[in-house]
Amino acid sequence: MAKSVAKEKNLRTPIVCVMGHVDHGKTSLLDKIRGTAIVDGEAGAITQHIGATEVPLDVISRICGSVPKGKFKIPGLLFIDTPGHHAFTTLRSRGGALADLAIVIVDINEGFQPQTIEAINILKRYKTPFVIAANKIDRIHGWDPHPMSSFISSFNKQPEHIRSILDTKFYEIVGKMYELGFSTDRYDRIRDFQKTIAIIPISAKTGEGLPDILMVLLGLAQKFLESNLEYHATGPGVGVVLEVKEERGLGITLDAILYDGEIRVGDMIAVGTLAEPIVTRTRALLKPRPLSEIRAEEKFKQIKHITAAAGLKISAPMLDDAISGAPIRVVTKENTDEISREIMSEIEQTRIETDNVGVIIRADTIGSLEALVNELKSQEIPIRKADVGNISRRDIIEAKALEDPLYSVILGFNVDILPDALDELQKSDVKLFMSSVIYQLVDDYEEHVEEQTEMTKKQKSEAVIRPGMFRLLPDHTFRQSKPAVVGVEVEGGIIRTRLNVMNEEGSRIGLIKGIQENGENVGEARYGAQVAVSIEGPIIGRQINEGDLLYIEVPEKHAKIVEQELIESLNPDEIETLEKYLEIKRRGKPFWGK
Repeated sequence: MAKSVAKEKNLRTPIVCVMGHVDHGKTSLLDKIRGTAIVDGEAGAITQHIGATEVPLDVISRICGSVPKGKFKIPGLLFIDTPGHHAFTTLRSRGGALADLAIVIVDINEGFQPQTIEAINILKRYKTPFVIAANKIDRIHGWDPHPMSSFISSFNKQPEHIRSILDTKFYEIVGKMYELGFSTDRYDRIRDFQKTIAIIPISAKTGEGLPDILMVLLGLAQKFLESNLEYHATGPGVGVVLEVKEERGLGITLDAILYDGEIRVGDMIAVGTLAEPIVTRTRALLKPRPLSEIRAEEKFKQIKHITAAAGLKISAPMLDDAISGAPIRVVTKENTDEISREIMSEIEQTRIETDNVGVIIRADTIGSLEALVNELKSQEIPIRKADVGNISRRDIIEAKALEDPLYSVILGFNVDILPDALDELQKSDVKLFMSSVIYQLVDDYEEHVEEQTEMTKKQKSEAVIRPGMFRLLPDHTFRQSKPAVVGVEVEGGIIRTRLNVMNEEGSRIGLIKGIQENGENVGEARYGAQVAVSIEGPIIGRQINEGDLLYIEVPEKHAKIVEQELIESLNPDEIETLEKYLEIKRRGKPFWGK
């Protein structure tokens, strides 16, 4: 009944992305859904497509116990089985998200992690409805599992102190979601699912809460998405590239999601690239063999025809330049040029505005690239070049040309580095950061900027001549001239060899040739030290006298850097010395060093 109505209405299967932090249970949830159907002897009922798991309505009805007949017009649910949020950012249509719904899985015991927040921010940006699956309730110490039961049924059978522990953990998730700008509650307490995000406690291991999450997803799809799920049952196929893969015996293939119309073997298709779209003819359409045939020697089963929504593998010539996230369209000779222009326009809309100076970024898909760019721009990090694909030797050479260490950087999201690029990297000072978490990439880069800034400041500080003053000690003249050698005490700052010195009138007296401390030659002396200095130029008793206060001569450019950039790093005695020095230099020139 439900299936026939769905065909009349031409409602395609809603596409559901499963997102969340590593090890929080994304794969386990899908495995449980698949496994339940297999145990029920329905290995063929769940269609295991490429990168997707299709769960028909009758299977959901069996898992849930019952689904009211006639209420649901959609054929079932299509879960995208791809790690992290890769599928979500890849599955895009005309600049928006293709996924109709999402599940964000959170380990109820560990709480929110970087990828959890990243997933929620992406969903927020694309305005995609989602639910929170609070997973691993079975790991709460003392939990009494009730496999495959509804959450409420299992929860009501737990001891009171266990229910209290779960409630505490649950409200920590509610609080975190509030910080992120969302109103949330337990799914059974919600009246308006458009205003409040549903949280469904589950165990992907025992299946507790599984009926609830499937029912909530069906309800959301039916109530709020019905108009978005209409598709052309017999129109030309429209899809998106999930992944570009090389398969043994097939060459380069496309893992794809077909979300509208149909595609047949022999159809001409146009596929997006970073340049002109590829126009080619499908050689084969493939899907994995059913789970019951897992021992079959052939990995894939050939099919002649497939209708949306579904995952499939496409084999065709000339697919090398196809990119993840790009559109796929079935075309005819008459409309090839028009559709190619539409595809180019769609990809052109995702082009990143770049700066003259900035970092180079690479990502695995168009959508991932957009997500990374949005995050970098929110942190005001300039981008010089942004591309889809693995890191190339050209990327390294371009980054190397930027001599500024803050921007001689490449950020790679979910990509590899090509062998010749790795060789080039090892011969350069280019900094490479790679991660499958956008936040991690941004954090790594900001840490690099902090380190480089500190290093630059330190190098500048060491290169800049700092203020210093010293007094000639009475009865400590060892030689009057050529050079004059005299005992001194450093009364502020630092004195070094090979620096000019001046008197309190601002006149240059001579050059410090050497410094001795306890009979040893040293390069510098700091505040409080008593040392012997040799000064080339003056004669003691004429140009200088015992008791005189002399200053290290600081060039105007250096004085400006010290006063404006390094002042916070100066000691109190250095600040006092600088003030006295500037007072002398500015007697007749009030803007000296400003």
